[in-house]
Amino acid sequence: MKDFEDLKELRAEFDAMTSNPDEYCADGACPTDEEGINLRDYPSYTEALYSRLVAPHVSGIYLSRWDIKGIAGTAGDSMSIHPRKRMFELLMKFAVSQERMQLVLDALEEHMQDKIDIYKEIAEKFPHSAPIFQEKIDKAEGTIRLFPHIMKEYF
Repeated sequence: MKDFEDLKELRAEFDAMTSNPDEYCADGACPTDEEGINLRDYPSYTEALYSRLVAPHVSGIYLSRWDIKGIAGTAGDSMSIHPRKRMFELLMKFAVSQERMQLVLDALEEHMQDKIDIYKEIAEKFPHSAPIFQEKIDKAEGTIRLFPHIMKEYF
């Protein structure tokens, strides 16, 4: 009987969420306006970019340590494997000039486009999964659209 009540409560929560989605966006998974994002609210630009680019629930793409190493290599930096956050910090230390930051963002965009292509292929081959992957694609494309704003904000 308890399980049935829990299920009814869960269903009521789900119905409330779908009828008023704006109240349930606290986890950052809701669509955002890229121009409205204030990256200055963080203690450092590295923290701001880490929260926006490396968090998969925000960017739509999971960046592994090997991915970050590859992005660094494409941008012209040599990096050894560390925890993800430390690797991202090292990547941002490399990207101290406008030219280097552009190299990093170009490498990141290329990586994200590769992931988007994979997501599109999976969604095409398995149509029932398309809504799940479309959400990730939309987030990733939104993150890529943020790159010029990042350049303008920090350089």
